[in-house]
Amino acid sequence: MALEPVMDRPTDAPSREARRRWLAGETTAKRRLIADRGARWLVTAGGMAIIASILGILVFILLEVVPLLRPARVSLARSLEAAGGARALAVDEYQESGVLLGEDGRVRVLGLPTGKVLAETSLLESVPALGTEGPPRIASVALRPGDRALAGATSDGRLVVRPFSFEPHFDAAGARTVEASVGAPLVLELDEQHRPLGAWSVHLSGTEKLAAAAQLADGRLVVMTREATRNAFTGEVEESSDRHELAAAPPLSRLLLDQEGANLFAGSAAGELYWWRLGSAEETAPQKVAAGAAITALAFLIGDRSLVVGQQSGALSVWFPLRQGDDSFRLARIHDFPAHAAAITELAPSARNRSFLAIDAQGGLGLYYSTSERTLWQGKSPVGAPAAIAFSPKGDGAWLAGERELAGLSIDNPHPEISWKALFGKVAYEGYERPSYSWQSSGGSDDFEPKLSLTPLVVGTLKGTFYSLLLAIPLGVLGALFASQFLHPRLLGYIKPTVEIMAALPSVVLGFLAGLWLAPLLERTFPALILGVVLLPLAVWLAGVAWGQVPLARRNRWPSGVEVFLYLVVVAFTLWLCGALSPAFERLAFGGSFPSWLLATTGLRYDQRNAVVVGLAMGFAVIPIIFAIAEDALANVPKTLVAGSLALGANRWQTVTRVVLPTASPGIFSAVMIGFGRAVGETMIVLMATGNTPILELSAFNGFRTLSANIAVEIPEAPHGGTLYRTLFLAALLLFLITFAVNTLAELVRQRLRRRYAQL
Repeated sequence: MALEPVMDRPTDAPSREARRRWLAGETTAKRRLIADRGARWLVTAGGMAIIASILGILVFILLEVVPLLRPARVSLARSLEAAGGARALAVDEYQESGVLLGEDGRVRVLGLPTGKVLAETSLLESVPALGTEGPPRIASVALRPGDRALAGATSDGRLVVRPFSFEPHFDAAGARTVEASVGAPLVLELDEQHRPLGAWSVHLSGTEKLAAAAQLADGRLVVMTREATRNAFTGEVEESSDRHELAAAPPLSRLLLDQEGANLFAGSAAGELYWWRLGSAEETAPQKVAAGAAITALAFLIGDRSLVVGQQSGALSVWFPLRQGDDSFRLARIHDFPAHAAAITELAPSARNRSFLAIDAQGGLGLYYSTSERTLWQGKSPVGAPAAIAFSPKGDGAWLAGERELAGLSIDNPHPEISWKALFGKVAYEGYERPSYSWQSSGGSDDFEPKLSLTPLVVGTLKGTFYSLLLAIPLGVLGALFASQFLHPRLLGYIKPTVEIMAALPSVVLGFLAGLWLAPLLERTFPALILGVVLLPLAVWLAGVAWGQVPLARRNRWPSGVEVFLYLVVVAFTLWLCGALSPAFERLAFGGSFPSWLLATTGLRYDQRNAVVVGLAMGFAVIPIIFAIAEDALANVPKTLVAGSLALGANRWQTVTRVVLPTASPGIFSAVMIGFGRAVGETMIVLMATGNTPILELSAFNGFRTLSANIAVEIPEAPHGGTLYRTLFLAALLLFLITFAVNTLAELVRQRLRRRYAQL
């Protein structure tokens, strides 16, 4: 019987039409199209939001970092007429009132907004004459920067000191006025023969202790102190004084006594610096150092340890004592700044930091910062070559006194401590024996230099990452290789989720356990760890050899990969054996104490919280990430490649090493890089398990501090907008750039590996 073609049946017409409409997409439900497009736009919007968030974070960090790079700005704020000139001046912290001291000893109090003289007196007021020599006359005057005392040397060998003060007052409306007052004179008789003094220096600590030093006409040096002590019960004031002389010295051009009265510095016209350590065995034998040209200006930076030296040649430098190998100290030239065109005449250090102003004989003015060796600003004085210069107490302004005018400068200098050398280079810090990389964000007072080197933090970050990946990469990759290629799928279904759950453990818990349990345990049993590094691989290899000797018929009775339980038993037994052998091994190899042996043999100290502890704890946190991603990459290798390799006669191991690993290498490399990013950004484990010490050491037996841990520790105490605050954002930017650079490089390598093995 003949059969009719199916396509000619009338009943098939609707089927052909439905097929045509289906191929044309006309029957697709509108709601499915809407859901499809909505999902596409949602995924796109989510991706763009993530990119925008990352860029927003980057822009925010950059906005906080950019002000660090802004140079200092100095501008003329006001100019006042001040007839009579001044040889020394001081202003209050609000720059509303000033005290001027003329060459003739006349003291004037000015209202700086208007230049009006509010009060006037003489430095020698109420100072009696000596015998029949007549009224005393002023020979020279000075005002030590930062002091609240006007001083002058008389022609009869005395020093006259008049303290002054600035007192702010507020009226009912809240308006502020600053009142300056000048106290009664204090007189020190330095030359008993009443001859004019040579170079001299005086310092008043509050109103209780007055210290002075001067060179007499015969070259001898006199140091004199006078102190007033008030009885807390009776209110009586007792005065005590002390005077001693030093051996004669060549004629000195400048003399400077520190605030403790323990060190006396001097400069000569021959270009020599002298240093007397008062009250010590070296007092009578000053240390002499050649500085070059004649010394024309001396000033202490804040803390009275660093000495700024200005010279006839225009040279400008900072000196301070350095400890030598025999525990002695030697005055050394530490920082140099660009020379001026003329001799340095005046120096004005800041009372807030290590900035200072320098003026030369031609009116050249410069603003400098000692620690970072930065020239912050250079320009010309608005009053020519001023006779006096004063830094405002807040460091936001300066005043210069010319012959007939005063000029006030506005100074915007928020971050003078920062330079590329200060952040990443070796810096000579005050009191340090040699230049070093140091991070020490704050001290007990402003006398101490902030040390903001990021180098030890970068090295610490890489150090912690290295030791954690040293453990995590072999265990994570090899564990993933065994699990994906040799383990039975049923066992893999239990083991893989268990390992992935490890990634959910909070890092603060791991850090807590590492710092309080693992670190002390490892200190007591470190030889056991050394034994474990040797015995564990050997024991696992022997277990594998033993398993290979089991007859194939017996092995096939068990699921593939069941030998993992044998390895677990071997590992547990080996760990126990290492612990049991640790005391005997420590006595035999290390004389009974590994930390003592390490110090005596290598000079390295064993800190309880060190890089080894971090490597074990952070490696435990990184292993699950590397394992999960690497296992997925290995499991996604096409089964046809594996089957083809086995069909061609390759054994399982040859297939894994020559087919599976190369094909999965891009994914494995990505796993390692993601583990690297996890280790670089880790905070709590490093914070709790290292001691968080910012030292630059590559030894595995001491602690360190990472960029992320440093941000976590310092940011709560950093003043908003301050140098430390912005430097921490710079550290965050550096961490961002390191991660970005490594991930970019990893992606390039991954793509190259992917193209290379795409033909397999």
